[in-house]
Amino acid sequence: MCEQQQQVTFMEMSKNKGDHRSRRRCMEEGRVRVDMSGMSLDSFPFLSLNLATISNLDLSNNNLESIPESLTARLLNVVALDVHSNQLKFLPNSIGCLSKLKILNVSSNLLRTLPKTIENCKSLEELNANFNQLSVLPDTIGFELINLKKLSVNANKLGFLPQSISHLTSLRVLDARLNCLSFLPDDMENLINLEVLNVSQNFQCLENLPYSLGLLVSLVELDVSYNKITSLPDSIGCLKKLQKLCVEGNPLVSPPMEVFEQSLQAVKEYLSEKMKAGQSPPKKQSWVGKLVKCGTFNGKIGGRPRGEREGFIMISEYRSIEGLASPRYMALLSPRRLFSPRKNLTK
Repeated sequence: MCEQQQQVTFMEMSKNKGDHRSRRRCMEEGRVRVDMSGMSLDSFPFLSLNLATISNLDLSNNNLESIPESLTARLLNVVALDVHSNQLKFLPNSIGCLSKLKILNVSSNLLRTLPKTIENCKSLEELNANFNQLSVLPDTIGFELINLKKLSVNANKLGFLPQSISHLTSLRVLDARLNCLSFLPDDMENLINLEVLNVSQNFQCLENLPYSLGLLVSLVELDVSYNKITSLPDSIGCLKKLQKLCVEGNPLVSPPMEVFEQSLQAVKEYLSEKMKAGQSPPKKQSWVGKLVKCGTFNGKIGGRPRGEREGFIMISEYRSIEGLASPRYMALLSPRRLFSPRKNLTK
């Protein structure tokens, strides 16, 4: 088996054009790509290769139950680490030593927590922890991962997102669907670069959305479908860049059904008029000043831009989440189907 692993290593190195000198240069510069995916590995094999020369390491689709602390600590130049679809129950604390790590994929494992040391990976730009058993995220995860652009934690058991999430100012995509979220952080206005927010299908736990959503000045897509939301925050009417709003499967009362049946722009106008008329609860009216300051609300309703209706999902009736928990529906969301090379279900 060891010989097989070494052959894979050198095969990846040989993809770089050139002779032995090119291969040696890649090793010296720490640009070696190692692919050991789908090899039925139960443990990490011995490699004669200097681990500090590896830039990309793919151990996905194996049977690994753990990753040695000593091994991770020596991957000093790794930029991308993929261990999805294994049997990992925990990640090594030494993952915090990977100061150059930009992409980490730990999806489809058995993780219950992420190590606190992960916040030391300050170069991290993409974290995929989908399809695990996470019940909480590290409390301070948002204070240090200042370069994180995509956070995917769907299909876990999260009851809430830590308040520090609001400090991820570089974040562009937050996917927390298929969890048990009962609320979102109140101070989300710091997520000034967030373009996509998906908190759908939280199994009837999510009943309210924070008013601070109206300060997400870069938000383009918002999916809150299949929750227990009865009213959208008026501040959503101030989201100038919003192009797609998914709300089906909620017992919505405000805006009323006839508004949803028109267009996304009609919903925005309804919510903006409601805010302008001062119909928001006193507690929420303090947000109006912040909305004005950020330029998302000026008390005026503009004309209807062309094309904004496209991508807007209307709701014809409220449907319970119970049907989504059926084996037939969950089969569509199985890791095997989502990660199948034949059909890509992601955008």
